[in-house]
Amino acid sequence: MKISHTPIINSGDPDQKRQEIKKYFNETYDLYEDLFNLIVNEKGYFEKADRLRHPLVFYFGHTATFFVNKLLVAKIIPDRVCSRMEAMLAIGVDEMSWDDLDEQNYQWPTVDEVQDYRNKVRKVVNELIDELPLSVPIKWEDPFWIVMMGIEHERIHLETSSVLIRQLPISYVKPNPNWPIFENMTTDVPENQLVQVVEGTVKQGKEMSAETYGWDNEYGLKITDVAEFKASKFLVSNKEFLAFVEDGGYAVEQWWTKEGWEWLQFKKSTCPTFWIESDGDYKYRSLTEIIDMPWSWPVDVNYLEAKAFCHWLSAIKGKKIRLPTEAEYYRIYDENFDEIEFKKGSLKTNTNLELCASSCPVDTFAHGDFYNVVGNVWQWTETAIDGLKGFKVHPSYDDFSVPTFDGKHNLIKGGSWISTGNELLRDCLLYTSPSPRDRQKSR
Repeated sequence: MKISHTPIINSGDPDQKRQEIKKYFNETYDLYEDLFNLIVNEKGYFEKADRLRHPLVFYFGHTATFFVNKLLVAKIIPDRVCSRMEAMLAIGVDEMSWDDLDEQNYQWPTVDEVQDYRNKVRKVVNELIDELPLSVPIKWEDPFWIVMMGIEHERIHLETSSVLIRQLPISYVKPNPNWPIFENMTTDVPENQLVQVVEGTVKQGKEMSAETYGWDNEYGLKITDVAEFKASKFLVSNKEFLAFVEDGGYAVEQWWTKEGWEWLQFKKSTCPTFWIESDGDYKYRSLTEIIDMPWSWPVDVNYLEAKAFCHWLSAIKGKKIRLPTEAEYYRIYDENFDEIEFKKGSLKTNTNLELCASSCPVDTFAHGDFYNVVGNVWQWTETAIDGLKGFKVHPSYDDFSVPTFDGKHNLIKGGSWISTGNELLRDCLLYTSPSPRDRQKSR
């Protein structure tokens, strides 16, 4: 699958830029709808795949309502497309806490009604792209900034919705050649090892003149001096994590934080979510299939599980092992990954759905001294999101970042196989709360 990268918005011919953004919008819209075509039983749209989330019919319509609501806030359009949809499908479940269950009853629209609504919104946005004034560079007070905001928002939900689809009963989905899993299965799993990273200074933050669209939390400046450290050469594989599971790690309180143990009692998990116990062994749930366990693929775990694994491994190895900080991740990135070559396509990763619609073995893509610095699965850090020096809120989306500056939303880095657009850039600052599985995550 060939998917466009996020457009350059600080240079170029305005007429050509208009057509590029139009292509980017329609490609994103099509891709999002194609993801939902994996649901072959309409009941799947109305079942809560995750107790902490709305059913998938909400997410099918949500990205379209986002366009309309932001265009209205920015005073780019005068009227709503459908007030009912734009009220019901506007706000997702707040997962600030893993046990904050949403028990409201909703009269959800039908799938056909949502599709009809999406068609109307597509027409509105395409007409705006054709007619709105466009100058380059595109600035965050410009109408086209809101258009880009809507597109990148839908690309984020492409990923979050894929995780919910992955949690549906298997009878509700069907494999599709547009969404293939990695084919070359292997039982060979490389032994992980720690690699030295030299000390250095990390600079973070975009300037307003940056070449691509950014969310408000990406702008500003932060400079961090990082001492030398060691980090794992590979992402943690399913096989490596198996030792923790077989050692009873999910039943031993000492490995877990207080919140982690409370979450574990709530979930009653005995292994990662996408592992399926089968006759004393494990199968694996991919996006649309249950397959033999791909032991060489990275394990998908939440922050609480990752912390517990590190505590257990520290005891086993007799040395302190923890998740990296955000600044430490950037040291690995800056020393081993060339974003310019990546944008050119000469540096390969398992991202952007270009390789497959699943993870792949942890030793597939070498990036300097490490593997999968970018791609395959998101990587947890110990750093909670906060505003950079000079942070300011975008007036059309004032609740995007600030509610998460609470010390409870950890940054994730590197992107996954389904990450696209702005998510693939170094300066992207995506976050999630410790336990809900918004995205594929490891290391």
